Amino acid sequence: MHIIVGLGNPGKKYENTRHNIGFEAISALAGDYGIKLKNHSKFRAFIGEGNINGKPVLLVLPMTYMNLSGESVIKILNFYKLPPSQLIVIYDDVNLPVGDIRIRERGSSGGQKGMINIIAHTKTEEFPRVRIGVGNKPPQVSLSDYVLSRFFKQEMKDIVDGLQKTVKGVEMILQGDILGAMGTFNRKITKQEE
Repeated sequence: MHIIVGLGNPGKKYENTRHNIGFEAISALAGDYGIKLKNHSKFRAFIGEGNINGKPVLLVLPMTYMNLSGESVIKILNFYKLPPSQLIVIYDDVNLPVGDIRIRERGSSGGQKGMINIIAHTKTEEFPRVRIGVGNKPPQVSLSDYVLSRFFKQEMKDIVDGLQKTVKGVEMILQGDILGAMGTFNRKITKQEE
């Protein structure tokens, strides 16, 4: 079984913000595969159990707030007796253009607070992740204000495309083809974006 976690913040105030694109990706997967998400307070998460192309999955929306996502993730991993390598985490990236995605087998948090917390709780960076671009922040706006802002109307098509690419990328990872997913969806990063 794989645990697929989308990062975001709970509550109406944060719906449809850039920081909640991980939640949107889980909603897209749940919708495409008819997986119902239910509140599981002991895990501090909404969880849906189902199958994606024959592969058993748990879709997870932590309700801990972004910075404490690892608290929920480690409880679920321990309960199901799964190693972190069976985890796939989906989250926002301000270093990628809106709707671009980047898939990695492992790696650092890149400064993303939810990922920092998950790595701290699992004590490893050895798990796949899908980063969805939410665009570069304007210089005059703070990072926290930017990630908690909503997408502009003209960005919505790119976001929908990004979510569709994320679903396809996750499908490939579940089939054991993460290298194929990386080759298909990762675009070249320019020097400015590094």
